[in-house]
Amino acid sequence: MSKKNYLAIDIGAESGRGIIGSFDGNKIFLKEISRFPTYNIKIFSHIYWDVFSIFSEIKKIIQKSVKEEDISGIGITTWGVDYGLVGKGDILLSSPFHYRDRRTDGIVEEVFNIVPKEEIFKATGIQFMQINTLFQLYSTLKEFPYLLDLCETLLFMPDIFNFYLTGEKYAEYTISTTSQMYNNLEKGQPKAPRGNWIYKILEKIGLPVHFLPKVVSPGLVLGKINSYLREELDCSEIPVFSVCCHDTASAVISVPAKEGNWAYLSSGTWSLLGIETPNPIINEKSFKYNFTNEGGFAGSIRFLKNIMGLWILQECRREWEKKGKKYSYEELVQMACLSEPFYALIDVNEKEFLFPGNMPDKIQKYCQKTGQKVPQTEGQITRVILESLAMEYRDVIEKIEEITGERIETLHIVGGGSQNTLLSQFTASSTKKLVITGPVEATASGNILVQILSTEGISDIFKLREIVRNSFPLIVYQPKDTSIWEEKYFVYKKIKEIYGF
Repeated sequence: MSKKNYLAIDIGAESGRGIIGSFDGNKIFLKEISRFPTYNIKIFSHIYWDVFSIFSEIKKIIQKSVKEEDISGIGITTWGVDYGLVGKGDILLSSPFHYRDRRTDGIVEEVFNIVPKEEIFKATGIQFMQINTLFQLYSTLKEFPYLLDLCETLLFMPDIFNFYLTGEKYAEYTISTTSQMYNNLEKGQPKAPRGNWIYKILEKIGLPVHFLPKVVSPGLVLGKINSYLREELDCSEIPVFSVCCHDTASAVISVPAKEGNWAYLSSGTWSLLGIETPNPIINEKSFKYNFTNEGGFAGSIRFLKNIMGLWILQECRREWEKKGKKYSYEELVQMACLSEPFYALIDVNEKEFLFPGNMPDKIQKYCQKTGQKVPQTEGQITRVILESLAMEYRDVIEKIEEITGERIETLHIVGGGSQNTLLSQFTASSTKKLVITGPVEATASGNILVQILSTEGISDIFKLREIVRNSFPLIVYQPKDTSIWEEKYFVYKKIKEIYGF
């Protein structure tokens, strides 16, 4: 088989990257082309994504890629929930709001006063978070209703970039299910693997539905690079694929699992921990524990929990840098290794940790409020974050086991956070599970694998995961010091129980 090259453009909440994946029939080989910060800006009280600056970086990636390789396809992935509103003449009506904007404070409760929480969960199976598109749109309805009146098509973040590349306006299935506005419980739209928009509930809430786009499955060709870009970038009619456009959905494809009961942890700005199931799990316990049923590859379901993730450490690092203390993540991990174990523990999902701001100060105030020792040094604070994340991972795994009635044997950690060796070891020790880490560029790999499946005649997800195992080094972590982790886990649970804010 002649080697083909596919371009994955992976845009995360902190940074974006362009990666060329070459496939020789057995392995994929990745080459990073470019990396850039994911531009956002605060204007007055609101935070927005600078979508045009991001798209400029996408164009640079394509231009550089076609000079280096013959590109057979392009796929774009981003984070979920955020969206843009496109009006008449294909104009973007407003810069997309950032999900960490505080405009959704109090909105969840307002929506529940109109439609009961249980009704929304039964229709969508999605975890309740104030960042979800449903609550963002209701906030827009209250503050900027004219934007909804003028909107012709709502597009999620990857759909916006796919539109700018091809001129075609679709919503990809996996990204649509993050919105809490999509019912993926049964067959619906003809090109989607399952489900449809929850029109009746949205109308009951008072939201317009005329702008909701057609939903398409991963693996379809959305279109080809439009003529304007072909001339500007000096490139050919490269096909643009509807990959699993939600970054976590692409990352899950890259989980190098075989048989047995396994779970995955997509580790980055967010930690997304869950299992892959053929159908949604919607029952009293999944509702009680606030789990989510997001769409996956080939109509599968990602039954998982969104956990705050390494965002907390990222914000601490930014705050320390403001004060002239610039540390790499490797340096912070080394400092954490030398710090006292279990100095304090935090509930990583505490609401204030969601928002930008002085994160070290927020952590110190949390520890003070909960009657614990207050960490002072950068190393202590880093260790508190990493140990607390490991504790939360155990809590989530135990809930998955309770809901499904099956014991998880192995946890696969994929994504950028899998490089954090200290967190990986903490996770193995806390959960008392075998932990396998890798690949690091899981989202880009999954993106490329869907393009390969669509063009190379690969038959199924099992073959794709075999390609992953052939292609990337994997590191295994065994549990250590489990007795002390067991003791401190119950302290963590007690703190969450007593001081849940």
